[in-house]
Amino acid sequence: MMSNAACWTHPATALMIATSLLTACETGGSDPVGAVCPPVVTYDQAVRDRAAAELEALPEDAALVGMMADYAVVRAQARACGPD
Repeated sequence: MMSNAACWTHPATALMIATSLLTACETGGSDPVGAVCPPVVTYDQAVRDRAAAELEALPEDAALVGMMADYAVVRAQARACGPD
């Protein structure tokens, strides 16, 4: 009969990796005093419409599409960081 001890090491490793990744996504620190939030640039509707049209014209696998999605996340985090 084969031992299945090796099978139990993978979930523990996966759990450790998942925990570290989720911790890296933590938005609040333990000491918010002195935190510096980056400014969020405001774009008027005409610029947003133009950017959306240009983004839609790109091929689905364009690197810029993914980069813009990342940028949207960073902007949301910066907005959440700022004063209410």
